[in-house]
Amino acid sequence: MSKPPLPPEAVDLLRRANPCVMATVRSDGTPVSTPTWYLWEDGRVLVNLDEGRVRLKHLRRDPRVTLTVLDEDDWYTHVTLIGRVAALLDDEGLADIDRISRHYTGKPYPDRVRPRVSAWVEVERWHAWGALKDSDQASV
Repeated sequence: MSKPPLPPEAVDLLRRANPCVMATVRSDGTPVSTPTWYLWEDGRVLVNLDEGRVRLKHLRRDPRVTLTVLDEDDWYTHVTLIGRVAALLDDEGLADIDRISRHYTGKPYPDRVRPRVSAWVEVERWHAWGALKDSDQASV
């Protein structure tokens, strides 16, 4: 596993609207994974959660998180980011989920009923596979 910063080819993959799986930790220590949208900004990851989601409860109790971003065209190529949620913020006016939704769909987020929370993930370690496999060794 390598420490940030990530090499340009990994950052390029993270900047695209690729599929992502987020893992959190339940109170009994069991990992739970869920597909999610994300944004890569300034070496951090922004995810956004419905206020009622169980994974938000997990993050409030234990900020450890892993995100695996898969290359949309070649899922064997992926980057896994391991870190912690550094900030949980109310998504006032749903501005963050709208930015994320536009990144994936080109449109604002359609569900305007429930409050949402933005989580900023600080990356502590990472690794890559597939076409990016050797990129994490280059940064060691």
